[in-house]
Amino acid sequence: MATLKNRRSQNIEGEFYVDSTCIDCDTCRWLSPEIFNRQESQSAVYHQPKNAAEEREALQALLACPTASIGTVNPPNDIKTIQAEFPLPIAENVYYCGYHSKKSFGAASYFIQRPEGNILIDSPRFNPPLTKQLENMGGVKYLYLTHRDDVADHQKFHDHFACDRLLHQTEISDSTKNLEIVLEGTEPIDFAEDIKIILVPGHTAGHTVLLYKNEYLFTGDHLAYSARLGHLTGFRNYCWYSWEKQIESMKKLRDYKFSWILPGHGRRYHQDPETMQQDLQQCIDWMATV
Repeated sequence: MATLKNRRSQNIEGEFYVDSTCIDCDTCRWLSPEIFNRQESQSAVYHQPKNAAEEREALQALLACPTASIGTVNPPNDIKTIQAEFPLPIAENVYYCGYHSKKSFGAASYFIQRPEGNILIDSPRFNPPLTKQLENMGGVKYLYLTHRDDVADHQKFHDHFACDRLLHQTEISDSTKNLEIVLEGTEPIDFAEDIKIILVPGHTAGHTVLLYKNEYLFTGDHLAYSARLGHLTGFRNYCWYSWEKQIESMKKLRDYKFSWILPGHGRRYHQDPETMQQDLQQCIDWMATV
């Protein structure tokens, strides 16, 4: 939990602050860009909230932070109200869970609400307010894991919701050896009428992405928007398996139509499908140069 003793000197004076336990995961900066920015490789408060909307976003960032590195001088009065807002809506039946986990290096997770069974995408931190909200929304039938890095509290979610977990066989480790559904092979998997799972080796050997309704692409650590670069990226410095294979995997995505990129790390991105394909090609061309 954040403490005033460890408050970073880069914070502007006021109610909110970031302390030195920050792992530079970027969560607070894209959730509340008016309040948080990056200073000397960690987040800091550069503008204190001036209205209710800014305070709400700052509190959302406080709850989402994987290391509890955001604090307030005084206990916030409406924190339970903010807790009840998660998962936050993104688009039709698609939600952002918040409550990032340090076990997943601060990766984002998502939730799809669907009549055929709700899907939790990558594991957030297991948290009673979040699980209560997920229960109210119909529970979790499937917990889809993009790759080995972002499994976090998968066992706790399985035990609580009795959900079936999905992960590619190449990504199985001791902590995930008892999963209910092991994905196999290299061909795209039509998991349901509205869901396709695509193998995209590169970041790891068995990384997969999930395409929902030919509109929403949940990309884990494969593809995201980089605010620093100003375009889509594949994270060259965090490619643990093969950069060349990741470029080839990126080319696979040109065969699919989607307008949303919803990553574990990096920024979300939304464009019309035609522009998205142009931006994806720009990413592929850039990746070949680094």
